[in-house]
Amino acid sequence: MIFSTFSTLRFFLMCLFSFVLLSACSPSTDWVQFRGAGGRGVSAVRISPPLGIRWKIKLQYDNETIRSLNPPVVMNDTVYFGSYDGNFYALDIESGYMRWVFKSGAEINSVPYIDSNQVYFGSKDGKVYALSRSDGHEIWNFSTESQINSLVERYKDYIIFCGDSDAIYFLSPDGQEEFRIENPGWANFTFLMSDDVMYFATGPRVDLIGPYDINQREFLWFVPYHEIAASWYSFPAVKGDLVYFAAVDGFSDMYMSFFAYNRHTGERVWEQYREGEWNGWEWDEETIWELFFRSWNMLDFMAPTIWKDLVIYSGGDTMARAFDAKTGRPRWEQSFDMPISSAPTVAGDRVYFGLLGDDYTAPRLVCISARDGRQLWQMETEGSLLSAPVIAGKRIIFGTDKSVFYVLEEVF
Repeated sequence: MIFSTFSTLRFFLMCLFSFVLLSACSPSTDWVQFRGAGGRGVSAVRISPPLGIRWKIKLQYDNETIRSLNPPVVMNDTVYFGSYDGNFYALDIESGYMRWVFKSGAEINSVPYIDSNQVYFGSKDGKVYALSRSDGHEIWNFSTESQINSLVERYKDYIIFCGDSDAIYFLSPDGQEEFRIENPGWANFTFLMSDDVMYFATGPRVDLIGPYDINQREFLWFVPYHEIAASWYSFPAVKGDLVYFAAVDGFSDMYMSFFAYNRHTGERVWEQYREGEWNGWEWDEETIWELFFRSWNMLDFMAPTIWKDLVIYSGGDTMARAFDAKTGRPRWEQSFDMPISSAPTVAGDRVYFGLLGDDYTAPRLVCISARDGRQLWQMETEGSLLSAPVIAGKRIIFGTDKSVFYVLEEVF
């Protein structure tokens, strides 16, 4: 009897230990901030094609092609996002069931942030909102003098966001202004917080951006605007001592620059320049301008993804490119028959992004190898992706310019 009880107890404890171990090792299904940890666009889980549609929902029943449906955030079993229709949605990730919806006063182009109790987002009505995660009721709002088309992030004890040609605001968790950085002219501007430094903040002149220490409240250095001479600077990514970003001149044939800077000193470590490559796609200056104008509403346009020793870019033209993260040496390039419509997201050794469609070719979600750029899989979509896919657990989530919101999952 003593032996049997001891054996039963030991078996129970072994099962409990195995359950806890497996739970601790199981990948998180959450994606609570823009571009994931470190702004690198990398999921903590591996997801491999083929993929099938778990569910999809059309948010607007008209033929309008929308220009913005920025990435959602995911916590537990709920996906949260704002839309061109002015609504902020909380949907069940399993079924698409609408848990709640909140109506703002204008279109929503902001990327939200979520913590344990609240979700934060901005609207083109000039307000930032804090809503209850559980039922969507408004906890507070903060009014500005401009549209809010930026990331909204809670970083330590600050709620941070940027108003177009207004200011970068730092609020307390209850919505009171703590301080601000003037924004003399940037629109659709967003940022990355890392080690109490903002990459990048707007400077005292419209041609100045740079890393800003939020404790010392001073700039560490400025990006040399006149050397780069771009009309768009991408959302950056940080790894080790380096900060990576792209810059685009959208007024020519999409002249693109790719950079790595020492994030402490401002020394340029490497740079690569490319003229837009179109691979047989019919284009002229007007279509290039239209493509750029479409892209700049997407806050992750040209944002890099860092995977192992590579920094990977997609969007802008018809090419996906990978550079050595330390030296900038080209590692691989992959061309497509249509312009790439989104930044990349990596899961495992797979890279996911979208391709535009036209009158003859359907838009697609594509998957390539992060190791060498080989095309592995593609799926036609109803509309072109308007942001890099979010990968939460075994699901891929994105919205399109036809107001369709997708949740995909692995097909076993």
